Amino acid sequence: MDFTINEGRRNLPVPILVEAALLRNEGQLSTTGSLSVRTGKFTGRSPDDKFIVRDEITANTVDWGKINHPISEEHFDSIYDRMTKYISKNRLEETLYTFDGYVGADRSLRLPIRVITDQAWHCLFANQIFINASQNELINFRPEFTLLSLNDFASIPDIEGTNSDTFIIISFKKNLILMGSTSYAGEIKKSMFSVMNFLLPKKGIFPMHCSTNLGKDGRSALFFGLSGTGKTTLSADENRRLVGDDEHGWSNFGVFNFEGGCYAKCINLNKQKEPQIWNAIKFGSVMENVVIDSNSREPDFADGNLTENTRVVYPLDFIPGAVIPSTCGHPSVIIFLTADAFGVLPPISKLSKEGAMYHFMSGYTSKLAGTERGITEPKETFSQCFGAPFMPLRASEYAKLLGEKITEHDSKVYLINTGWSGGPYGIGRRIDLKYTRLMVSAAIKGGLENTSYDTHDIFNLQYPTSCNDVPSNILNPRNTWHDKDQYDFSAKRLARLFINNFKKFEPIADDIIRAGPHLP
Repeated sequence: MDFTINEGRRNLPVPILVEAALLRNEGQLSTTGSLSVRTGKFTGRSPDDKFIVRDEITANTVDWGKINHPISEEHFDSIYDRMTKYISKNRLEETLYTFDGYVGADRSLRLPIRVITDQAWHCLFANQIFINASQNELINFRPEFTLLSLNDFASIPDIEGTNSDTFIIISFKKNLILMGSTSYAGEIKKSMFSVMNFLLPKKGIFPMHCSTNLGKDGRSALFFGLSGTGKTTLSADENRRLVGDDEHGWSNFGVFNFEGGCYAKCINLNKQKEPQIWNAIKFGSVMENVVIDSNSREPDFADGNLTENTRVVYPLDFIPGAVIPSTCGHPSVIIFLTADAFGVLPPISKLSKEGAMYHFMSGYTSKLAGTERGITEPKETFSQCFGAPFMPLRASEYAKLLGEKITEHDSKVYLINTGWSGGPYGIGRRIDLKYTRLMVSAAIKGGLENTSYDTHDIFNLQYPTSCNDVPSNILNPRNTWHDKDQYDFSAKRLARLFINNFKKFEPIADDIIRAGPHLP
């Protein structure tokens, strides 16, 4: 960086950061003790404003396209030069907040990072979501990647190659992330995730957008799934210990959490259904865009007027029994979650290695009517690797690492549909959560390894004929539909969508393609 950080505002304790945020009118305290903030014009990520600098490091490695947008070195340098001059002109050096810490709970693989922000609550966010450095480690701390965020600084689109005045730009050549004109803190978290997803595969480490928990028997499980599939709910098990809720790496030594905290959704949060998250909302945590009563300061988690994407960040040790440091052995079981609103996928299927690679690259789920503007009926969503916006490399490179890990450690893989049965959304019913929990439990405990399986002719999936106390008639989704012809039509339609989506990955190995749906 071209300016000296203010040591007096470096790695401040949580109470001081909370006080600073309150004094600067960045937020207010709620009755829970949590700091409540609003993120302004953005209540979620801005994917069209995210860029990767195209240079000799990234030109032939990044999977450029609709997700990974290139920007020139010249434009990056122009923005960086203006940011440093803006800091100097406004004498911001003395008012910026700095967090020094790590991404990666494995000490041998962790990435030292520095986050510099112009908002106290953003520094508090970084403190709670990333891994803190000890006082001894801070003495000679040297960041290997730095993020500079100035909420009040805008780019000049016509001159600097951005799509708007908002920008999130990663330079792997300069190990630097520039961020401006957005207060949504999720950009800080996900930018660092994107960095790890670029760096780790070169070391043979598989970066994953998943949650992880650990049983009393020492067997760990991974949960992959897009928003609305139940990843957080199903991985939060009182009989198992949480390793991490969102981002992990799988190395030769086992699985390690990238983060030191959790970033949970709050919309319709219920104390009985999600007691761990509910109880974690206390002093030190930060709520984003949760509606607060102006008089009582009581949060209303059911109010989505600001956004459905209400969030809370808190450190991992706010969860009772969480694994700290958050590392564990190689996973015995991998679970892919999908919420099929068309009601045609089996509620649970066993996947071969090739099948796992196919469905990992596909990353299928469906969005429901009303969840986004313009969606009036269920809409299929394919997000490769269950996290396309954060994956700079080609999907096949991540899938190759997945396949190698499955083979090496004999991990069992299951596809679990938490969506609809007996018909599509609006006609059928969502699969009962208690049955889904029973299926997850059977998969994790090895109860499905010796049972008999049938094959779904269209989706080419192996589904069990029995599973714990789950009614056997729902295991074959066709049985639950009154109109069998309509089921066949809907199943073939979704299968065709899978096949057409997968064409974008070509050329790809035939054995992976054969593991996907089949149509006459």
